[in-house]
Amino acid sequence: EPGSALALIGANGAGKTTLLRLLAGVLSPDEGRVAVSGRVGSLLSVDAGLMPALTGRENALLRGVLSGIPRRAMLADLDLIAVRAGLGDAYERLVSTYSQGMLARLGFAVVEHTDPDILLLDEVHEAIDDTFRAALVKTTELICDRGGIVVAAGHDHAELERLCDRGLLMSESGLRPIDDLADIRTLIAAGA
Repeated sequence: EPGSALALIGANGAGKTTLLRLLAGVLSPDEGRVAVSGRVGSLLSVDAGLMPALTGRENALLRGVLSGIPRRAMLADLDLIAVRAGLGDAYERLVSTYSQGMLARLGFAVVEHTDPDILLLDEVHEAIDDTFRAALVKTTELICDRGGIVVAAGHDHAELERLCDRGLLMSESGLRPIDDLADIRTLIAAGA
């Protein structure tokens, strides 16, 4: 629903990443259909689809333009993205030299800049430091406050509780809605 943040929870192989890829339009369903309305911003891997042979600045420009932001607007905002990513001088270095956390920070700063209506996160929140994690939580709250949607998948259930207000437990036996995320650990321990 608009204004909500949904946690996708389940064991490896439960389909969390596949569902996020379907929502992002990276995959097409074998049957049925997926309908998404609005601008989608996604970080489906820690490297966030960044090109290792380009600098952080060049990657920010490329990712923004591919997301539908006009090139001129992206060029004007590259310094703002640098500040959001908090990479300092590393912004001008090849991303092949970045740590996992730096990749996630750059990818998220670009996605955040595209002002998505729907934000998809696949374990990215688990690869960043506490300072940037707090910024991510604030961004997810802002997206939800303006009627957007956040869908996050991962295995750090405490972090998913912080990011999301409801959940969906995915398993071989099917899907189970979770209205109270405090129940996550109990449901998983019970094998639900």
